[in-house]
Amino acid sequence: MSPLQITHDATTTGPVLHVDGELDYEYSPALRALVERLGLGPGEELLLDLTGLQFCDSTGISTLLAARQHAQAAGAEVVLAAVPPHTLRILTLVGLDRVFTIRPADGTA
Repeated sequence: MSPLQITHDATTTGPVLHVDGELDYEYSPALRALVERLGLGPGEELLLDLTGLQFCDSTGISTLLAARQHAQAAGAEVVLAAVPPHTLRILTLVGLDRVFTIRPADGTA
C-alpha cells in the first residue's frame, strides 16, 4: 500500500489539494483533517486533484463527501479533477458523478 501524500497549492479560485496514494480506511483521516482546517469562503472552489490516486475505498468516498459538505457549509464548491477510471466507475455506479463536479486532468470544465 502507498501512504497518502497531499500537497497544497493556493490559487485565485481557492485551494488545490493534490492527492497521491491510497485513500482508504487507514489514510482518509489525513485528508479529512486537512480539508476541515481549510478556510474556505463563499464562491471559492476546493479542487481535489486525484491524478495520483491509486486506490479509493468506501472510506475514501465518504471523505470526498465530507469535503463536499465542508465546502458547501462555507458557500464553496468541491471539484474533483483527473479522477482515475477505477474511482470514476465507483462514483458513477453510486450516482456521485451527478453530485460532484468532475473535470479532466487539465481542470477545464
